[in-house]
Amino acid sequence: MHDGSAPRGGDRTSEATGAEAHEQRLGSVVRRRGQRQLGTTDQRLLDSSGPSDFVHQDPWRVMRIQSEFVEGFGTLAELGPAVSVFGSARTPVDSSEYDAGVRIGRGLAEAGLAVITGGGPGAMEAANKGALEAGGTSVGLGIELPFEQGLNPYVDIGVNFRYFFVRKTMFVKYACGFVVLPGGLGTLDELFEALTLVQTQKVTRFPIVLYGTDYWQGLVDWLRGSVVAEGKASGRDLDLFHLTDDLDEAITLVTKEIAG
Repeated sequence: MHDGSAPRGGDRTSEATGAEAHEQRLGSVVRRRGQRQLGTTDQRLLDSSGPSDFVHQDPWRVMRIQSEFVEGFGTLAELGPAVSVFGSARTPVDSSEYDAGVRIGRGLAEAGLAVITGGGPGAMEAANKGALEAGGTSVGLGIELPFEQGLNPYVDIGVNFRYFFVRKTMFVKYACGFVVLPGGLGTLDELFEALTLVQTQKVTRFPIVLYGTDYWQGLVDWLRGSVVAEGKASGRDLDLFHLTDDLDEAITLVTKEIAG
């Protein structure tokens, strides 16, 4: 079992070197220094302006999108029961939130579950580290971003994606539940996608646990006091997730529903 004190042979360290700071990942392709391209693949796909040759290029993009699905499905098909852990890439290593991520990753691995994260730093790295330290399977699903630094060193199985929507499909398809640590817009995107899929019964038996009452209570109050109060959602939709400050309870809530 790897103790998590240092990256495994061949993996990058958690601090970016000078070369890594000028590195761009385009799916499985790495470009550095003067070979980096402006923008991202998602940006080029979704940008409505530009030359008219998109009429001829867009159909071929379908093949690239298809290849990402095939690569993701092929890599994760035999993963087994897993939980996706989300949280901010900006979570400091010396913070209580980072420690909580480590403990959650460790607890999930000890319960026999693989841990899936976005593969980045911060809370994602913490959960991967905890899973690795406990001898579990640590998965990172990276994304092409202008400031992407690559997968964190605690990832055992990593897949880099160009398209957010393909990556989010993998988070849901290969996880049996979510644990959501404090995070920003990306974390909120993933949270509300999961809530929508459960609400609309596109997925079933999918526990969603929010960790950190101080952080999430304002959002919950807004959902109850505005969204539900104005009839934009049902009161029972608030039962689609659990809110807790207890690490053991967070792990129990997600594993209990999966095991049940």
